[in-house]
Amino acid sequence: MIIVLKSDLSEEKLHRLAERIESNGFYTRPVSQYSKLLLSVDGPNTEKIAKEVTKWQDVEEVIDGHFPYYLASRKCIKTNSVIKIGKGDNQVAFGGKEIPLIAGPCAIETAETALAIAEKVKEAGIKVFRGMLFKPRSSPYSFQGIGKNGLEILDEIKRRTGLLIVTEVRESSEADLVSDHVDVFQIGTRNMSNFQLLKHVGQTNKPVILKRGMGSNIVELLCAAEYILSYGNPNVILCERGIRTFEQYTRFGLDIAAIPSVKELSHLPIIIDPSHSSGKSSLVSALTMAGIAAGADGVIMEVHDNPEKAFSDGTESITPSQLKELIKLGKKVASAVDRRI
Repeated sequence: MIIVLKSDLSEEKLHRLAERIESNGFYTRPVSQYSKLLLSVDGPNTEKIAKEVTKWQDVEEVIDGHFPYYLASRKCIKTNSVIKIGKGDNQVAFGGKEIPLIAGPCAIETAETALAIAEKVKEAGIKVFRGMLFKPRSSPYSFQGIGKNGLEILDEIKRRTGLLIVTEVRESSEADLVSDHVDVFQIGTRNMSNFQLLKHVGQTNKPVILKRGMGSNIVELLCAAEYILSYGNPNVILCERGIRTFEQYTRFGLDIAAIPSVKELSHLPIIIDPSHSSGKSSLVSALTMAGIAAGADGVIMEVHDNPEKAFSDGTESITPSQLKELIKLGKKVASAVDRRI
């Protein structure tokens, strides 16, 4: 159960209210976000005190346990949240009229290849670079990324190009390691339910791209976002990256319906990943257009100047020249839905 309290409630009153609830055998946790003050109440049969709590003077609303998230919902915030990355002139925003594109290789391989790709995607108009150092892979024998040895490469990319950088983190120690070198954390599909990691990045102000788990439904995605929000970090960008289906032609199924569905349920921006969802470079452009038409607030895609020689996921990577063509078409689709790239 979630109790929405009056935002001007004093700390002393909050403490007394929590003690009153705990005296009935419940566990409480205060949460502050979006200028709202919440009290999470956990324990058996919370419904038995819900009616009583609703009548208390300092309580605005009681959300019962059947509604597992609040901060990520339209109940909490009616208007779309805009999440900004970067500072000053070097800034992009997710959730507004503009649809930012994120592009780069599946993983950083060498300084030479990474810098070459970074320069080419910047030339195409990209402002945010995929700079993955750690790769969670299904097989322990697949390329796992170059790890902390790539930090200097990310620094050099930023120095030479000014691109903002997103990188995936798999555990708290990796988040701490890369924090000063990147602009955005990515939580991948395999870690959407890594709740300790979600709590950890929730205690930072670093923007987080949260990818939907390959076997997770939309409510589970929003609950994962709630972890980050409830631990203090409001800068969450959701990502539909494809879910496991019975289809074999594509790697995963890009759930286009998830985009407008999330927008009905949540104020948080949502982007798509047409590369991982399809597993095929030939489908990336078409899926990007479908996502933009459906209301996606951004696109993250894999770009490599020599996909045949990529260390990982070359089959789903488009080339810089294909990226330019994609952007041309994307601008037309975006204009048709009153957006821009």
